[in-house]
Amino acid sequence: MVASVGVSLSMACGIPLRLSAFPSTTIRATLPHLHAPSISSRPSPLSSNSMSQPATTNHADVVVQYVVLRRDLIDTWPLGSVVTQGCHASVSAVWFNKDDPFTVDYCSPDKIDSMHKVTLEVKGEPQIKNLSEKLTAGGIIHKLWIEQPENIPTCLATKPYPKSIVSSYFKKLKLCK
Repeated sequence: MVASVGVSLSMACGIPLRLSAFPSTTIRATLPHLHAPSISSRPSPLSSNSMSQPATTNHADVVVQYVVLRRDLIDTWPLGSVVTQGCHASVSAVWFNKDDPFTVDYCSPDKIDSMHKVTLEVKGEPQIKNLSEKLTAGGIIHKLWIEQPENIPTCLATKPYPKSIVSSYFKKLKLCK
């Protein structure tokens, strides 16, 4: 039996779609309203009244998400569990800032396969809490992931930012190895 399906979509960014009636069929559709304009065409969402955030940013700056894990957990928990904590914080930071222009740009279809993340480490719970407080004081939006039901702060992740805005908060931390 042959079925005919009429699909008319304009092309701007490719999003694979599956038809439930034809599970083995994939259609690459482009939905222009989902394509994020480049960040240089949007005003900066950042306040210029904070000394930690410049009023203007270099639009050639790479947009990056920082993820910070606790070294003490890396040494005592299964590796997969610690990685999962970082994933929770990263997804949460992106989701709760999904309408932010930098996040939209970071997750845009033309950049989704070239995201930049920097994964760092701190010694333990006091250091992750201290870092979270410094980021909050500096107006840097982030998610401090608290694992439940244990109520343990395990890691944190920033929302995507141009590197020039956030890198100074992380310059004393080690890369996670």
